[in-house]
Amino acid sequence: MNARTQHLLFLGALLTIGAASALLLASVTPQGLSLSDDSIAYIAGARSILQGTGYREIWLASAQPVTHLPPGYSSLLALAGWAIRIDPLRAARLVNVLLMAASSIALGILGWRMTASRIAGLALALVFSTNPSLIRLHAFALSEPLYIFVSLLTFLAVDQCLRPVTPGSHMAGHADKSAPTRLVGFVLCGLLLGLAYLIRYAGLALIATVVVVVLLWFEGWGRRLWVVGLMLAGSLPWVLGWSMRNLLLGGSTTNRALTWHPISVDNIRMALYNASTFLVPVEAWRGELVSTPGLLEALLFILAASLLAWLGWVLLRQRRAGAFPEPISFLNGLYVLAYLVSLIVSMTLFDASTKFALRILSPVYTSLLLLLVAAAAWLWRRHGVVGRLGAVAILVAQLVISVLGSVAAVAELKNGPSGYASFKWYDSKAMAQLRTLSAGVKIFTNEPGAVYLYTDRGAYVLPGMYDPVTASPQDGFEVGVRIMQEEILAGQAVLALFDEADLLPEESEALTTGLFLIHKSGGDEIYAGGPEQELR
Repeated sequence: MNARTQHLLFLGALLTIGAASALLLASVTPQGLSLSDDSIAYIAGARSILQGTGYREIWLASAQPVTHLPPGYSSLLALAGWAIRIDPLRAARLVNVLLMAASSIALGILGWRMTASRIAGLALALVFSTNPSLIRLHAFALSEPLYIFVSLLTFLAVDQCLRPVTPGSHMAGHADKSAPTRLVGFVLCGLLLGLAYLIRYAGLALIATVVVVVLLWFEGWGRRLWVVGLMLAGSLPWVLGWSMRNLLLGGSTTNRALTWHPISVDNIRMALYNASTFLVPVEAWRGELVSTPGLLEALLFILAASLLAWLGWVLLRQRRAGAFPEPISFLNGLYVLAYLVSLIVSMTLFDASTKFALRILSPVYTSLLLLLVAAAAWLWRRHGVVGRLGAVAILVAQLVISVLGSVAAVAELKNGPSGYASFKWYDSKAMAQLRTLSAGVKIFTNEPGAVYLYTDRGAYVLPGMYDPVTASPQDGFEVGVRIMQEEILAGQAVLALFDEADLLPEESEALTTGLFLIHKSGGDEIYAGGPEQELR
């Protein structure tokens, strides 16, 4: 079988895996994607773009310009909705299904370029498309699937620009090393980095990682600065342009302020839980792991120490040999470190409301899967029969664990979407009551996203004692409560509280004192200015 036939078979198999992953996600989300607070923000932002009013918070009555979330995902939803004439809420499912396939294919190509093995590329695509955590991620209307895909495209672009091609190598004939092409390649890489930032502000970690790799890769500061300059010429206009827009319209570049707030114990517990579900996605096995005190923490420490040691070894070898043998694995290893450090810095200094949730950790998961396949390929090449048996064992074990875990994930997802898309909200009697309100009556609520989704009107955020972003008390709570209650008592507004778990007892008492409960169903309550006031 000649090389061309092998290449065509590889591409055919890779496309088959991508198509299968897309069909799997489509089959488990027939009623649409799951929705969170940020999901509502992205969808509302897309609707606002389609309405021609810009990227605005139309899920809130104030409809201010959005600065807390970058516009990339909302813009894609708006584009998809415009192209096929459907609402962004429906377009989100199509977008995520396509992104699942596209990321599987991109990872397969990365695996092949990284290891010079088509089998390794196919294995990486399979591991990604069957991973339960990543299937669950793509079942939510969130920006991370798009961010992961753009990150993978960035890794491919960097590899294309940096990899030395020698005659007879597996990449020979696939990279134009002429100077003009390389210059254009670095600018295009910068454009992808800028796009990553417009999808998630965490794209700054990706920019920093690529810059560091370029500085390490080339010799001579003149050449290093020239290449970095080309890449920044592609990325900085997007970063600076969006930051200036936010500063002019919202008074802040990202709607975050510098404040010290250490990571909470609950957030650390969430990180450990999500890490354990990624490492051991079979619940019975995961239970055994976490039931042994200190075992999970020790395993994570070993993984982190191994990653740091490997990065140090690669750097040491680079100094001795004068060149990196292969950039993709090193780039991803360094990115895992940079991304996690950026998360810790952000949570500690800028945004206490950010949690170690699945969506936040998912870019790390993708890079770790890539590094796992890189380790298996290294064993296969360097350690004879024993190494080959070890490589096969690693990949087979990972695939078996992923498939077993995905069975449970698929069964869970087939029960229907979660979050604001669940039947709890569809069947909410309180929400049905709010839909009967006249347009002039304001709705103050602790769930403005849900109210927007099910009543198609912007709501008002409740005054709060604490700022979740800074994790500190905020001024004006009493004044805000007084103003809200004056409007409610005058018949101009109502107060809708949905499952008050997110409210402090003293907050709930202050908000409802002096008001009349006119509707109660389950854990939901609606308060008005008088016992006889009707919702109309």
